[in-house]
Amino acid sequence: MKKLIIPLLLLIALASCHFDKNITTKANTPDKKVTDAVRIANDSLEYEVVIIDPGFNSWLLSQAKPRGFYSENYLENRNQIYVREWNNRALQPQRYQGLYGMQIDYDPKIHYGYEVNYLLYNYMVYYQITNRQQFAGFVPRP
Repeated sequence: MKKLIIPLLLLIALASCHFDKNITTKANTPDKKVTDAVRIANDSLEYEVVIIDPGFNSWLLSQAKPRGFYSENYLENRNQIYVREWNNRALQPQRYQGLYGMQIDYDPKIHYGYEVNYLLYNYMVYYQITNRQQFAGFVPRP
């Protein structure tokens, strides 16, 4: 299995696979110790996404709306906007002081499933709040 571990960034490199079964995260596993890493994985796929950002996991557990609050369609639409803006900023490292080190490979034609979209959305909100950024005119809200 190929691992993508990007400190202080989120990278989704999901090729052309579906990510809607057997997803595990440290954030929603009750018998796991709370850490600063959130892992999204499907053992039958070649990729996994690991979010390592100090404070994200505790923010996710304490500030984010619970799973099911937003519809999957809402999350997908907002993620498309956020990822487009993230990628635009990643292409301008001088202007944004390298805050957006890598582009995110998020294909709107792929059905990633609720969990991936939920975590991506919340990471984008968390990132905007903690770095005092605003993507595409939306005021981030947990």
